[in-house]
Amino acid sequence: MNILIANGRVIDPANDVDRQLDVYVVDGKIAALGSAPAGFVAGRTIDAAGLVVSPGLIDLAARLREPGFEYRATLETEMEAAMAGGITSLAIPPDTDPTLDEPGLVEMLTYRAKKLNRAHIYPVGALTLGLKGERLSEMAELVEAGCVAFSQANVPILDNMVLMRALQYAATFGFRVWLQPIAPFLARGGHAHDGDVATRLGLAGTPVAAETVALYTYLELAKITGARLHITRLSSAAGLALVEQARAEGMDVTCDVSINHLHLCDEDIGYFDANCHLVPPLRSRADRDALARGLATGSIDALCSDHTPVDDDGKQMPFSESETGATGMELLLPLTLKWGREAGLTLSQALARVTSEAARIVGIVKAGHLAVGARADVCVFDPEAVVKIGREQLLSQGKNTPFLGYELSGRVRYTLVEGQVMFGA
Repeated sequence: MNILIANGRVIDPANDVDRQLDVYVVDGKIAALGSAPAGFVAGRTIDAAGLVVSPGLIDLAARLREPGFEYRATLETEMEAAMAGGITSLAIPPDTDPTLDEPGLVEMLTYRAKKLNRAHIYPVGALTLGLKGERLSEMAELVEAGCVAFSQANVPILDNMVLMRALQYAATFGFRVWLQPIAPFLARGGHAHDGDVATRLGLAGTPVAAETVALYTYLELAKITGARLHITRLSSAAGLALVEQARAEGMDVTCDVSINHLHLCDEDIGYFDANCHLVPPLRSRADRDALARGLATGSIDALCSDHTPVDDDGKQMPFSESETGATGMELLLPLTLKWGREAGLTLSQALARVTSEAARIVGIVKAGHLAVGARADVCVFDPEAVVKIGREQLLSQGKNTPFLGYELSGRVRYTLVEGQVMFGA
C-alpha cells in the first residue's frame, strides 16, 4: 500500500533534514520527500500535523527472552512493546537458553521474528560456546545465519588467552565484538555501586574498578589484535575516560550507555527498590552526569534501552536476591527526548543517538535514515504529549522499571515497518 505521511516535521539526523515535509512511501520504501513521485496515489494518508516524523528507532540491547525464558516474556509481547516504542530494529544479546551459539538457533529466532512481521531483529552471537569462555563459537557460520556481531552479554571471559584468540579470529574476518566491561572477581557478590548508598543500605558494593580493569584488558587486547570493539553499557566516568583515551590513540572503538545509567544513580535505589537492581549497578551522581555529557559530545556513540523484562516473582524479593534488569523499550524515546532537552540539544542531535548512530554500530545501511530508497521504517511521535509511566501502560510482559510513576514527554503515534503501519495510537 502506498502511504502519504503529510504535514509532519521530518527529522532525519543522518541527512541533516529538519523541516516540514510530506513523506511518500511506495512498496515498503521511502519513495520521495516533499513532492509526490510521478503517478503516486495514496492508499492511506497519515496526518502528522504537529508531530515529528523520524527514522524508526534502533535499540542496541533488547532481550526478548526467547528462547528459554518465555515465562518472563515472549517474542509476541516484546515485539508489540517495540512497536509501541517506535523501535523498528533490535539487536538481540546472546544470553538466551540455549545461548545463540548455533546457526540453527539463530535462523529459528530470525524466522520466528519475521513471521511476526514486526521489528527487524539483529542477533548478536555468542563469542564462546555456551558463553562459558572456554571454546570459540563458529563465528563465520553464525554470521551466515544472520549474526551482526559477537558478545559475552553479561558473562565475562575468565581466561584472557581465550579472549585474545577470540579477538584475533574476529579481527581476521572483520567481525565486530561487543563487550560489557566486567572484571568478574572485582564484581563478584556486588549488588550496588561501592559508595555511601551501598554502605548505608548494607549492600555489597561493586567498585568502579570492576569496569575499568576490564576495560584496560579489552582495549589492550583490541590494540594488539586489531579487533573492532564496541563497549556496551558504560556506567562510569572513569570508564568513559579510558574509551576517550583509546580513541585519541586511533583505536576503532565505539560505546553505548543505557537509559537507566543516563538518568539514574545509586541514590535512586531509595529504600531497596529492586527495579534499580541492574548490571552494571547504578553509579554515583557524578558518573551519571559524566555519561550524559559524554553522550552529548559524542564521546559515547549511542543510547540503548538495555531491555531486560523480569517476571514479578523475580523482583518481589529482597534487593540483593532479586533478579537484575529493567524493561525499557517503550521508554527509549521519551528518555532520549528528556536527555536531549536537559543537554540543550536539538531534536535531531538527540534522535541521532537512537537512529543513525545506532545503525552505524549494528551495520544497518537500509535503516536509521529516511533517504529515498531506504526501508520505510518510520516513527511518528508527539514530542510534547506527556505520558505517566504505569504498569498498565506498558505492553511488555515485564513491568519492572525504575521509571514507574514518572511523567515523560514523547508519545509514539504511529510506527511503520517496511511501509506497513504496525502501531497506531
